[in-house]
Amino acid sequence: MEQQFDQHISRQFNQELEMLRQDVMAMGGVAEEMVRDAMASVIDGDTAKAQRVIDLDDEVNEMEKEIDEQSTMILARRHPTASDLRLVLAIIKTVNDLERIGDEAEKIARMAVRLADVDRPRGNYHELESMGETVRRMLHEALDGFARLVPETAVNLVQEDEKVDVEYENLLRQYYTYLIEEPRNTRRVLDCIWIARALERIGDHSKNIGEYIIYLVEGKDLRHASVEEMERSLSDRQE
Repeated sequence: MEQQFDQHISRQFNQELEMLRQDVMAMGGVAEEMVRDAMASVIDGDTAKAQRVIDLDDEVNEMEKEIDEQSTMILARRHPTASDLRLVLAIIKTVNDLERIGDEAEKIARMAVRLADVDRPRGNYHELESMGETVRRMLHEALDGFARLVPETAVNLVQEDEKVDVEYENLLRQYYTYLIEEPRNTRRVLDCIWIARALERIGDHSKNIGEYIIYLVEGKDLRHASVEEMERSLSDRQE
């Protein structure tokens, strides 16, 4: 269910808040692009695309600093309360997670450059491609839920993150078996382990953004809550 906040008497304040939200969505778009292109560079061995991802990390870092500065100025000048204060705080938390997603995408791109120099496996990193697509979808859903203020987004993201965690554990067991059976490919397998770890963290950060939506709309901190607890909290709101 989408949520709308009340308009303020001050049109300028409305504009400031809306610009802040738009800046967050723009930063999210860059982060999503980085995740997509980082994984494409792994699968395709495209070092030029990997380098573009690495270069974009500086842009994401600058966007985080600018949004933090804007948020701090709003807190200092406007002294927002209630839902407006939650919006600014949720934005500060969200951009921190987006910056970390950018960092993880950069790590994947750097691993892609290394992997381009070694023999490719028969499966052409299919297992990583699948995991990468899952976390990219999670990030997209988190950003969409944040834009439309849909707290129910968090429930699905927690469920998806649990699946990603299981997939990550399965990949680790698979890669450890490779290390034993094919020690000559140790460097490649270790790089794949680091990529899988980065993808798992991107899933975590995407889930965090979903939890901030609940805080923003409901004023409830449900971080680390179970799916059942989230569903019960949202159900109580609708009654």
